[in-house]
Amino acid sequence: MMIRIKIQSILFLVIVVVVSLRVSSIEGAGTCRASGKIRGKKPHHGHCNRENDSECCEEGKQYSTFKCSPPVTKRTKGILTLNSFEKGGDGGGASACDNKFHKDSNPVVALSTGWFNHGKRCLKHINIYGNGREVKALVVDECDSTKGCDAVHDFQPPCSNNAVDASKAVWEALGVPKNKWGLLDIHWSDA
Repeated sequence: MMIRIKIQSILFLVIVVVVSLRVSSIEGAGTCRASGKIRGKKPHHGHCNRENDSECCEEGKQYSTFKCSPPVTKRTKGILTLNSFEKGGDGGGASACDNKFHKDSNPVVALSTGWFNHGKRCLKHINIYGNGREVKALVVDECDSTKGCDAVHDFQPPCSNNAVDASKAVWEALGVPKNKWGLLDIHWSDA
């Protein structure tokens, strides 16, 4: 009798552990945790273009980095940010997908590192939904979530893991008043 109770207790404990592991792995499937930190460096004189209210790194401040982004679904939640893809704009160098600059009058975007997916979304369209409207935009660049606060990234912090960095044309197409450009909760999907 005593052995039977011990075996039942052990089986119950095993079941509890297995169920707990499955629940935690399911819950963790949609998460994207920071992969590291970058310490801010003061921009050199003339670096860090503040166009479009771009943020510049602060000396000593810790910035989180991400190798991942939230999972892509039919309604992927994200934050729309404003970026210039033109030469001399706050976007920095030429776009990663085609090594070209793009006019801000064209609906183009850069996606956070995880969503950019090693360039697999390069030169493909996504649909962006926000402010009660929809716009189709071309993915031309990565909004680097893994690096920042250096000359290559114009001394700007790493992007968040859920950024859709968009040209002025995207903001106009969504009908957002200019005085509200900068950050907007959106959702998007592959076109």
